[in-house]
Amino acid sequence: MKANIVIIGGGISGVSIAYNLAKKGVKDIVVFDDNYMTGGATGRCGAGVRQQWGTKMNCILAKSSVDFFERAQKVLEYHRDIEFKQEGYLIVATTKEEEIQFAKNVKLQNSVGIPAKKLTLDEALKIVPHLNKEVVLGATFCPTDGHLNPFLMTDAYFHAAKRLGVQFFYREKVLEINVKDGEIKKVITNKREVITNQVVNAAGGFAKEVGDLAGVDIPVYSENHEILVTEPIEKIQGPMVISFSKNIYCQQVPHGSFIMGRSDKNVAHDHDIGSTHTFLDEMSKTVTNLLPPIGELRVVRQWGGSYNLSPDRQPIISGTDQLKGFYMACGFSGHGFMFAPMTGILLSEIILNQPMSIDITELHIDRFKNSDHSEYETSVV
Repeated sequence: MKANIVIIGGGISGVSIAYNLAKKGVKDIVVFDDNYMTGGATGRCGAGVRQQWGTKMNCILAKSSVDFFERAQKVLEYHRDIEFKQEGYLIVATTKEEEIQFAKNVKLQNSVGIPAKKLTLDEALKIVPHLNKEVVLGATFCPTDGHLNPFLMTDAYFHAAKRLGVQFFYREKVLEINVKDGEIKKVITNKREVITNQVVNAAGGFAKEVGDLAGVDIPVYSENHEILVTEPIEKIQGPMVISFSKNIYCQQVPHGSFIMGRSDKNVAHDHDIGSTHTFLDEMSKTVTNLLPPIGELRVVRQWGGSYNLSPDRQPIISGTDQLKGFYMACGFSGHGFMFAPMTGILLSEIILNQPMSIDITELHIDRFKNSDHSEYETSVV
């Protein structure tokens, strides 16, 4: 079997890259994933979509991706509603330091056209009345942020790419990337060999391991982030509520359940995506403190998912001097789903040596050669 480009990873980033390459006329694109579609990080994420970031690059990527999500169903000619609900993100400040930083963030966000605004406590309570006013000092809000169905969005990209001739092989594991004389020669899976000289690493939590197969050192690591979902109730909350200091995000989805998650600074850097009693206990205490009525709800289930983190919490979207024909989209640090539209567009431009829609020089893997390489994204749960 021969392929022009092999993409390793069939989640939202991989299918977006495949679609954008095929849309630009690239033939013989093959996508491998050792899981089922959305069986990895895409299907386990909270699926929030926000533009309120602390670095200019993340703001630009997010805003451009939201612009696409708003048109995605029509552009991709998808037969179902992708359930993009834009009811905003309310990011609450619980410390004076956050109040100061959030004012700076809003100024940055406004400078690139994001309609975020700084709110007083009273203004925040008008949007989410059940906030604990003894805990929250103020907030920021962007009305065009929202929540999207990750399964339907990935499926929309998948079907659009298939119509353009992309071949997908799920439940097929890449075992080897054969390199000779500084060039990729073939990809070997558990079922076949594919002759190719171009590989895209969109393997999510396993991006480092895929890099290792090609002899490319990628400075990322993976860790488990857990999520729970409650019983459904009548709608009481429109926007996603986030607190960085309290380490929580909480969203009521269209069918009425609340989805919420948090990070764990003590979690191991590995591929364990199990769920724990510790998470359930800590999350219950946190949500009860910040959003008291939600603490009364019954938990239906909980799960874990992999975050693939870069040193500066910004993605790596680039080729590499380490190996000709090897490209990567990884290290999204929990933001891969919401950045997927621009990931596909930008990496396709890099691969095809086309003019860039956005200058993403600072997202090149080589930035980590310099200890003072770039900004650090702190707006992460």
